[in-house]
Amino acid sequence: RNCIKCPAQPDEAQEKVLKPALVCSLFPNVPPTIYFSTRDERVEKLPWEQRKLLRWKMCAVTPNIVKQTVGRSHFRVSTKSNDWLGCWGHHMKSSSFRAIKEHQKLNHFPGSFQIGRKDRLWRNLLKMQARCGKKEFNFFPQSFILPQDIKLLKKAWEEGASRQKWIVKPPASARGIGIQVIHKWSQLPKRRPLLVQRYLHKPYLIGGKKFDLRIYVYVPCYDPLRVYLFQDGLVRFASCKYSSSMKSLSNKFVHLTNYSVNKKNAEYKSNSDETACQGHKWALKALWSYLTQKGVNSEAIWEKIKDIVIKTIIASEPYVNSLLKMYVRRPYCCHELFGFDIMLDENLKPWILEVNISPSLHSSSPLDVSIKGQMIRDLLNLAGFVLPSTASVASGLQTQNGSTCSLGSALKEKPKPASEHFIAEKMKKAYYLTQKIPDQDFYSSVLDTLTPGDVRVLVETEDEYSRRGQFERVFPSHGSMRYLRFFEQPRYFNILLTQWELKYCSNKQKGLELLKNWCVKGYHAGAGTESAQMWSLPKSFLLQKSDVPSNSFSKLELGKLG
Repeated sequence: RNCIKCPAQPDEAQEKVLKPALVCSLFPNVPPTIYFSTRDERVEKLPWEQRKLLRWKMCAVTPNIVKQTVGRSHFRVSTKSNDWLGCWGHHMKSSSFRAIKEHQKLNHFPGSFQIGRKDRLWRNLLKMQARCGKKEFNFFPQSFILPQDIKLLKKAWEEGASRQKWIVKPPASARGIGIQVIHKWSQLPKRRPLLVQRYLHKPYLIGGKKFDLRIYVYVPCYDPLRVYLFQDGLVRFASCKYSSSMKSLSNKFVHLTNYSVNKKNAEYKSNSDETACQGHKWALKALWSYLTQKGVNSEAIWEKIKDIVIKTIIASEPYVNSLLKMYVRRPYCCHELFGFDIMLDENLKPWILEVNISPSLHSSSPLDVSIKGQMIRDLLNLAGFVLPSTASVASGLQTQNGSTCSLGSALKEKPKPASEHFIAEKMKKAYYLTQKIPDQDFYSSVLDTLTPGDVRVLVETEDEYSRRGQFERVFPSHGSMRYLRFFEQPRYFNILLTQWELKYCSNKQKGLELLKNWCVKGYHAGAGTESAQMWSLPKSFLLQKSDVPSNSFSKLELGKLG
């Protein structure tokens, strides 16, 4: 349906653009997703039978910006109901993810603390550095985790210069709590555990002050891995001018950039204009404009930040995927927003400071509201919330017409013999994952014949990309081939999507038309109502294995490939 404008009225609320409640897929036979609007729009109401399914689970940590965004799409919020579609809450123990139903979506992945905790982040990046080389993983300061690394720290300390500085951080704290900069061994806190890092003592300064960047990173899926960066963010300044003097080390307003620390300084100046380079908090886009005016290639810095983000997310990938298989019913159930803190040194090289798995979404100024509000709205559209069937929400049991079933009932059914097409898919995956020295010519053949499983993933990926708003997808992209070697183990769908991007990045329309043809071929004429019911569950997102196009991957073709 087309968007329509309300007739002009003196009442400001009636001048808002009316938007449809659902966003249609780019492809036939694929269910629509729920639309989340900006503050300048209003969303039409669905019929009551569908609207009553719009429930959002509230938690003590659910940010107001999320509450307001889901409220504009007519979600009812509840703290008690278990029949929710979405939740923005605390991270949970991995085993607790079992309780999430197939049609529900939580804003965390099990195991994401592998980069969200400071000690785990550095341990995993060090592991990547040892496996892939220091040249590729040289974007984090030398780090030690105490008490395990106390001897290594002592050796590095003794080998360093006399005026060296180190920064000490608790491994699981936030908002600058417990952080201090030291220069004597005797100043090292006795409590453990601790993270001790070599201090970046020559930061790039603006107006004599140091600053860091808050980059918003969204991961809707880990297998295949898809990573997005929001094109705006926050620049947070220390509220006092930087000094390399040892006497200044105890002054947090000089050495820390956290907003929660610096807002306590009487000299702190807020900024309500997202285009202005003023005060102690800027929009990221304002920083890029400032640097460009100074003759700096800000695009080159952004490319380096993308590289850091992709490699850091890959460092968490084996842990998250292992736990997803153990505890999560389906990939649809999880997604996550990460807050990457990046600092630029005097040579404008970006360094990662930490990763937040629950980045602050509190909006204390018009600048925060503008950036975080747009980001959350775009994120929820990217997430692709789908209306489930009423029956699946009510019981999760198989209905009389057999159109829906729960995970439990599916497990109780007698296992059916694997179809020829399912076996062919397994053989194709094995073929592309077992080559010892694969090259581009070999990988490119993955697109020669697509299986129904391939089409499902490609359709989901292209649909998601079409809803990206101001997010930029950085993985997969046409340049993602170089990152495949950093994965602890290769993933078939990462290879597939990377090759798809290589082939169709300059001609998206051609790729979309190909997929549309597959979707049409995958459905029998006259499926009618049965297909509509089948598509009502997220578990039936894309093409079903039973609805196989005539040119699907056969054993014979696999034999030819092999």
